Amino acid sequence: MFETVFNPEIWARVPFHLWSVMFFLLGSIVGSFLNVCIYRLPRGLSVVTPPSHCPHCQYSIPWHLNLPLITWLLLRGRCRQCRAPISIRYFLVELLTGALFLGCWLNYGPTSARLALIFSLFAAGLVVATCIDFEHFIIPDEITLGGVAAGLLFSFYPPLHEQRTALAGFWQGVVGALVGWGLVYGIVRLGKVMFGRQRVALPVDTRIVFSETAVHLPDRDIPYEELFYRQSDEIIMQARTLELIDRCYQNVKVRLSPRRLRIEAEEFNPEAIHQMEAVSTEIVLPREAMGFGDVKFMAAIGAFLGWPATLFALVVSSVIGSVVGVAGMMMQGRERFARIPYGPYLAAAALIWVFLPLDTRQEVRALLAVLNPFAAPGAW
Repeated sequence: MFETVFNPEIWARVPFHLWSVMFFLLGSIVGSFLNVCIYRLPRGLSVVTPPSHCPHCQYSIPWHLNLPLITWLLLRGRCRQCRAPISIRYFLVELLTGALFLGCWLNYGPTSARLALIFSLFAAGLVVATCIDFEHFIIPDEITLGGVAAGLLFSFYPPLHEQRTALAGFWQGVVGALVGWGLVYGIVRLGKVMFGRQRVALPVDTRIVFSETAVHLPDRDIPYEELFYRQSDEIIMQARTLELIDRCYQNVKVRLSPRRLRIEAEEFNPEAIHQMEAVSTEIVLPREAMGFGDVKFMAAIGAFLGWPATLFALVVSSVIGSVVGVAGMMMQGRERFARIPYGPYLAAAALIWVFLPLDTRQEVRALLAVLNPFAAPGAW
């Protein structure tokens, strides 16, 4: 069936740039769905139900007011019902996704419409991951683990990894996922050893609230899932006063981990402590060089692009992240850029690889071939 659908002779019957227009339109439509994913996935909401609606007044948006690009322009970025502003991000995501689909067609369409579609879907996943990571500092498993599964499935199409057989292509996808996972996981572990704690100085008599889900500091709320990567991770502080629901302490050292709460010599089960308030001038927080979502995200990139691309993405993303971080700190201050998501820079580096000329990619692969202990038969 796929051979019939993607028969080059059939595709050639339609003018090439008519397909260009179709890919841009398809991309903008997909971008409209990506906006739904970007808003709902990090909030744990279904991307299927309810239908598209205004988050301010819950107005259910009819199909004729849900046209990609056009509707946002016609309504001038406002809800038709309540006139609440609609973020320009919705328009930009649709435009960017359309442009990426068009770019994939122009780059791969002349040789393989199937490759153009595969890389278009890959680019769509990168857009979702980038937007969510910028806003929420997470990359949902639906994108990362789903991306690994999709990349391995598409790897059975040999040209994706420039192989001759489906088995060789799949093997390269597996190796790419494992190398991508291993590289970033190694960085996470090394970063934990070198930069595993962050000492935060606080104003005198600062009140810190520990709820069931997060640590609430005066200027930010930090979910425990962002602090406790391992069971051994601890939040440490010297509290001038400490209040639990049924008891109070003065001048005590507090250690909180996923497994236990230590108050001087006493130990408690954290799950039994629903809220705790402390007054302190300093708190020590566990931290990671990179989040575990980045580990899974790199595995997805490796599954789609192969292991040489993971090395390329790691190096190039480091350069991009460094340039953006330094420029941001110079323009807006160190505090604003003290914590930046890394997923968007991995995504940018992966896109650069996708749009590199074929000859350049082959040269990089040839250069790295001597390092590949997993060479599979059937490679070109």
